[in-house]
Amino acid sequence: MRDLAPSASYDATRTRVAGYFDGSATRVWERLTSDAPVSRIRQTVRAGRDAMRAMMLAQLPGDLRGARVLDAGCGTGAASAELAARGADVTAIDISPRLVEIARARMPEGLAGRVDFRAGDMLAPELGRFEHVIAMDSLIYYTRPDLEVALDSLAARAGQVVFTVAPRTPLLMAMFNAGKIFPRADRSPVMIPQDWRRLDVAGLDRVGRISRGFYISECLRVAT
Repeated sequence: MRDLAPSASYDATRTRVAGYFDGSATRVWERLTSDAPVSRIRQTVRAGRDAMRAMMLAQLPGDLRGARVLDAGCGTGAASAELAARGADVTAIDISPRLVEIARARMPEGLAGRVDFRAGDMLAPELGRFEHVIAMDSLIYYTRPDLEVALDSLAARAGQVVFTVAPRTPLLMAMFNAGKIFPRADRSPVMIPQDWRRLDVAGLDRVGRISRGFYISECLRVAT
């Protein structure tokens, strides 16, 4: 049986990503996830994220009354709001306290009581058990071994886990390799493209792929 304790590399990646989103990226993501005008490139990312979120939420029942749902990597809270509107009791967690504050401020007043906002690690055992977990673009920075451990840890506490990876497409691999020529301080945490067929995770199925300009992401599902 695989050891489900987070590794040193998982912790290091989590710390690096948290620093990025709590630093220079906060205003970018606040604007990207709003209705504010953005560049054409960011428009494709916004449209892609909207389509992916819809695809992921379609894997969950329309009526979630009585269900506990973990929004793992809640960002600015768009999915959490939809889950709460369906009646779920939502735990919305993100490693970035600043993004959590934005999500809390944006939550419609009538839904706020259904959402427990937290800043921290999505794998924390004290979060408890859930009927569903969604993790949109929050696992894309981890190596395959760390990703597999994270998925096993989440699946051990949930009926299903719906998540995304960056697929190993020629375009994404070219962007990934080109990114290595820039100094680390000048770029965001590196996405690690994954071939989902190589993931050693029980109950794994492919849901679909969203490709909108500069946004390319694969939706997968683990059912337990």
